[in-house]
Formats: sequence, structure tokens, C-alpha cells
Amino acid sequence: MRTRPRLYVSYSSEMALLPTWTQKIAALAFLAFLVIVPFGVIPGLGFLSDNDWLKLLSRVAIFAIGALGLHILSGLAGQVSLGQAFFVGIGAYTAAVLGGEVGKSTWGLGLPIWIWLPAAGIVAALVGALIAPTAVRVRGIYLAIVTLGLVFFGEWIFRSTPFITGGAQAGREFPSLQFRFWKEEVPFLDFTTDGSWFGISVTSEAKTYLLLLIFVIMAVIITKNIQRTRTGRAFMAIRDRDIAAEVMGVAEAKNKLIAFALSSGFAGLTGAILGAFVGRLVPEGFSLFMSIQFVAILLIGGIGTVSGALLGSAFVILLPRIVQDFTGFLASVAESGSGFFSWFAGIFVSTGIDDPGIVSTLPGTSPGLNIGQFNLFLYGLLLIGFLIFEPLGLYGIWIRVRNYWKSWPFTY
Repeated sequence: MRTRPRLYVSYSSEMALLPTWTQKIAALAFLAFLVIVPFGVIPGLGFLSDNDWLKLLSRVAIFAIGALGLHILSGLAGQVSLGQAFFVGIGAYTAAVLGGEVGKSTWGLGLPIWIWLPAAGIVAALVGALIAPTAVRVRGIYLAIVTLGLVFFGEWIFRSTPFITGGAQAGREFPSLQFRFWKEEVPFLDFTTDGSWFGISVTSEAKTYLLLLIFVIMAVIITKNIQRTRTGRAFMAIRDRDIAAEVMGVAEAKNKLIAFALSSGFAGLTGAILGAFVGRLVPEGFSLFMSIQFVAILLIGGIGTVSGALLGSAFVILLPRIVQDFTGFLASVAESGSGFFSWFAGIFVSTGIDDPGIVSTLPGTSPGLNIGQFNLFLYGLLLIGFLIFEPLGLYGIWIRVRNYWKSWPFTY
């Protein structure tokens, strides 16, 4: 079998999570890499252990959970959805009410994380199941518009219930990532303060990152196992040819409802974790832009694959920081007027009111786009580019590279 890694002699071996030894070793090596990232021992990548980068990586993990939920609905079941932000908000405010402290004008029960975190996913899944019978009656662009309406409806609901959300532009505090048996004063596990593990000093950012890494691993395992079940295969049959699947006995409406509920549940967990991670969220945060981010994650990473959801999450969340650092580097090159990239920096970056450029590094009104505007422009450009030139996204690029080297030197 060592020379025929894709030769399977049983269904169980073909349906394994990691069917080849190459995949097993690569997965273990990558997992080990992710675990040691916050300790700053990786040569050349020590900057990833900085607190600001650990916060970014934690945000990648949070959005990866929501992207995996959308992967179940859109990647497996083939249902187009632009309403992921609505269910993220449902989960977030479920966690806020159950786990948050009661305020002067806000509800809160102060329950521990082992109650409010699963409840956030369950409530969001129930809401998704209630909406699904209406949503699954339509398909394609009509389903996208229905789910888009959920986002606008959710924004109005969240702004109109200040006793739950804290009100527009104010928000409310969310429960912390602390583990208690009930409501005792001192938690037995606290991920919000610095500490020491086995004699090693660990910051709160590193502890939070490792906790979220565990959550992502659990979400990946659940998603991969859903794909292998009878239900997961029914999802893919509906995606590929819904009428033929129904003729063959697949309950289309039932399975679409299940996919909608599962996707909503993952989104609810994302909202709860995001609120606990950030600490305070405003209702305006659960907007159309958040839904577009999740769609961009799947399209850029590679729709229909778990690896694509993970790759897309890292790419979309880290892209603004990379653009910001690269723009700052070009600004310093443009100001110095020397260096190999000076000509490109002069065209790309605007460093003065009278200096035309694509991206401006000046505060206020100035020529060119600011960093936020340029990121939006880049999102659109990347979406168009991947849809036209590489529909499988980053995962498709990886497949091309892998196949090239597997068949080298016979690459034709």
C-alpha cells in the first residue's frame, strides 16, 4: 500500500478522517506547529507569539467555526446563504443573557460557560430550524435574498432590544472565558489572566488562543464526521442534483432543514465565543459585511472542503493586518526615496496631501483609499479573481501544486 496510497480495500479505510499516512503525519506536524506558536520558539516566526498576532490568530479560529457551519449549508448541501451574521448575533446575545451579569438596563443570569456556550449553539440552531421551512422553499438567488433579509431584520431586532443587546452604539459586556462549576467567586480555569503552566509563563492571549484551537479541532472533527454520515451524503446528493436525489429517496426538505439548523448552530457558537473574546459588541457589528466575510472565506478558501474553510479563514482575517504592515513598509520606502521598491511605493502609497497614490497613510481626508476602503476593494477583487480563474480557491491552488510535484518530472 505504500506505493499505492489511494488504493483502498474497504469502505472504512476510504472513509477515514485521514486515510493516508502522509495526511496523518502532515496533520500531526501542523497541529504541533499550531500548539507551539504562542511560545515563540519557531525560528523566523517568533513574531506570531506577540499578543497582537495571537489575538488575530484567535479571531481566525473563531471565524473558522462559523465558516465550517456555512460549509455544511453551502459547501455540502449547496444552499446559498447570506444570513450567517444573523445567527452569529443570536448566539452572541443568548450567551450574553445566560452568562452575563445583570446590569441596570440589561438582562443577565451569570451562568457558567458550560451552560451558556452550548445554549448559544442550541438556540441559534432552533431559530434556524424554525426559519428553514420557509427558506428552503426557494433556491438559488431567491434563497440568498431571503437570508439577506434575515440580516436586516436581525439588525433591527438587536437595536430595538436594549435590555438584551445594550442598545445601538453602546453594546453590552459579554461573559468571560472562565470555567466555573456554578457561580463561585474564583473560577477553576481562567483564560483571561496571565499565569504559569508547568513552570512556563503563559499570557492570557496565549491561553485564549490554545482554548480556541481546541474548539476549532472539535469543530473540524464534527464537520468531517458529518460528511461521512448518511446525512452528509444526502446533503451532497441534494447539492449535486436535488431532483435526482429526491427521486432516489432522499428527503430533500428534511435534509435541507437539518443543514440549515447545523449551520445556524455553528454560527451561534461563533457568536458566543466572539462576544467572550472581544468582551463588548454592538448590535451594528452583526451586519451584512460579516455575512460577506463568511461567504468570502468559503469562496477564497475553496467551497465544499473543510481545508478550504480553514485556509479561507486565515486568509481573510489576516489579510487586513498584512496589508497594513505592507503599506507601512512601502510608506517608509517612499519617504526615504531609496531602495528597490521606491518606484512602486511612490505609485502605491500616498504620503502627503499633494502626493497621489492608491492607498493613503494619512489620517483624515487625503488622496487615495484608506486601509479599510482598500481592504473592501481587495475583497471584491479577490472574489472576482478566484471565481474566474480558480473556483476551488486556495484549496484548488494547493491541489495544483501538489499534483505538479507528485508527477514531476512528468508534469504534462
